[in-house]
Amino acid sequence: LIFYTAPELPPDTPRIQLRLAGDKRKHNEGRVEVFYDGEWGTVCDDDFSIHSAQVVCRELGYLEAVSWSPSSKYGKGEGRIWFDNVQCTGKEKTLALCMSNGIGVSDCKHTEDVGVVCSDKRIPGFKFINTMANNVESLNIQVEDVRIRAILSSYRKRVPVTEGYVEVKDGGKWKQICDAEWTKHNSRVICGMFGFPGERKMFARRRKPNYWDYSVNCTGNEAHLSSCKLGHAVAAKANSTCGGGTPVVVSCVPGRAFSPTPMTGFRKAFRQEQPLVRLRGGAIVGEGRVEVLKNGEWGTICDDNWSLLSATVVCRELGFGSAKEALSGGRLGQGMGPVHMNEVKCSGFEKSVTECFFNKESLGCSHEEDAAVTCNVPAMGFQERLRLSGGRNPYEGRVEALVERNGSLVWGTVCSDGWGTMEAMVVCRQLGLGFASNAFQETWYWPGEVSADPVVMSGVRCSGTEMSLSHCLHHGAHLTCPKGGGRNAAGVSCSETAPDLVLSPQVVEQTTYMEDRPMFMLQCAYEENCLSTTSSKTPANSYRRLLRFSSQIHNNGQSDFRPKAGRHSWVWHDCHRHYHSMEVFTHYDLLSLNGTKVAEGHKASFCLEDTDCEEGIEKRYECANFGEQGITVGCWDTYRHDIDCQWIDITDIKPGDYIFQVFINPNYEVPESDYSNNLMKCRCRYDGHRIWMYSCHNGGSLSTETEESFPGLLNNQVTHR
Repeated sequence: LIFYTAPELPPDTPRIQLRLAGDKRKHNEGRVEVFYDGEWGTVCDDDFSIHSAQVVCRELGYLEAVSWSPSSKYGKGEGRIWFDNVQCTGKEKTLALCMSNGIGVSDCKHTEDVGVVCSDKRIPGFKFINTMANNVESLNIQVEDVRIRAILSSYRKRVPVTEGYVEVKDGGKWKQICDAEWTKHNSRVICGMFGFPGERKMFARRRKPNYWDYSVNCTGNEAHLSSCKLGHAVAAKANSTCGGGTPVVVSCVPGRAFSPTPMTGFRKAFRQEQPLVRLRGGAIVGEGRVEVLKNGEWGTICDDNWSLLSATVVCRELGFGSAKEALSGGRLGQGMGPVHMNEVKCSGFEKSVTECFFNKESLGCSHEEDAAVTCNVPAMGFQERLRLSGGRNPYEGRVEALVERNGSLVWGTVCSDGWGTMEAMVVCRQLGLGFASNAFQETWYWPGEVSADPVVMSGVRCSGTEMSLSHCLHHGAHLTCPKGGGRNAAGVSCSETAPDLVLSPQVVEQTTYMEDRPMFMLQCAYEENCLSTTSSKTPANSYRRLLRFSSQIHNNGQSDFRPKAGRHSWVWHDCHRHYHSMEVFTHYDLLSLNGTKVAEGHKASFCLEDTDCEEGIEKRYECANFGEQGITVGCWDTYRHDIDCQWIDITDIKPGDYIFQVFINPNYEVPESDYSNNLMKCRCRYDGHRIWMYSCHNGGSLSTETEESFPGLLNNQVTHR
């Protein structure tokens, strides 16, 4: 690495300091603020360019600029506008050396304050140099790196590391911080950065420290140490004794999912309270669309004023650290149901985002503006225990796991018996590669490491939510894998995005009706097994009683839903006069209130196409003429109630109360970002002459209390395989 050396500036260069401020969504972005002549001010967006942003970011210690934004995107600043008509080439060592109207000469208003987004990579060895004689208290910290270093070497192997010395890397060397002015707010920020929601007090024995030159002054709300202010420079006496203090030590409290000793007994003894907040649709642990529970129903948050501060409250509440990003614009998929909160403003110390100030009116908010977060999570080391081998790119390959065998760690393959989407999902999540796009049961086309051919894991069964493949059910020491590893080992391909199919409950409720249809008009449907088995004994002139409804299936995810089967294996369906690309796309069932099937229902095969789309989105898929099949993001596929097989045969059903259930993509053939909403249930009353459908809702859209008042829902949750 080339270590950073401070730039030599011409003697007449105005001495300035920079910082990033305002309504930020990440710590490495914000309104550009300049300290000059004893006060903070801003920069006007006239003539500003990516070259000027480059100069700003490098002066702040970031590797490069990613983008810049005009018109006070990060809020309006205060004080003087120090620079206007700034024109940099990108090579200048400081913003003060770029061409401009001259420092303090401007005809701009604060509505024109410029902002930048810098890359989150730091310049190696970047050294913060305080050029101000009067030691500006409110400068941001500029360090290359921060870590928590376990005090005892025996603790260094513990995962995650929750306590130890706080060390900052400065000029390529790790240094401790003097605890003379250290506060619990500082500890809170450090713990948050490393994925921990809380902090507690701790003292350590002395050792010969190498102190950093500064003290730190955080408010406790910062998402990262670099956003805190610098306190006084600590007087450096012969490698500083730090005025009788000792090196700073923090002890962080991990969230439940990450505590080193799992509280298994505790979990069984106490039913966890119904959480008020959850994350949905994220690929990795600690990221997702934010959903809140209100009046028994889950809904989303509108992204107006959504900031890193509010996102951090969500993250800590869920047992993660501070927020890494506050995402807007439905970036992690669109939710369903109501928009519960808008213009959320948190102080940062709330126990729950539901306690923050917000606007109950969400006028003009749609699910296209659903807010999401990415949280800091503890380093659990899961990523190092798995690798993909032999693929054409880092997102695919044969799965190889690191396991202990006879006291040493060896790499080996995973048996592909029963290997499917859920297992692949866990692998992609564990490696931080997003969602699964495919699960492979043979991998002869991806030659992995020959030394890793033998099988080291078999019988793997995942529910899909695990953080690591080792958390899934699997065989212990006695492996069984008749096919063997090598060319038959399990493989995956991953993708940063995935589709998310959701059936509209309103459409089902609005379109349900009953029809008595003569058997001679059902010949085609009979051949396709859309009627119950008793129909085989029915004379041609008698009737079947059908419960008919429309299915409107939306893709709310981030990528198109495409069938797994290639065209060569699509099946021609005479009833519908087109090819079906998914033989089992939905299950239609009628259940008794205690969850047992009463009508045979059937497995409906589908041709997938875009019937309609949201404004501004073009249809991409159609069934006619052997066209491409799928459902585009932001579009929906409607199977109307008057199409053959769009029914349940209820001829043999007695009058009574039932549960009607539709399950989309039931075999998890196609990976999705959220399977919990693939189930749609309704209450159904049949009096022998008429039928009523009511309380239709998607799985996971109501609180558990509401689900419990809906008999048969909980004991009939769809189980994997």
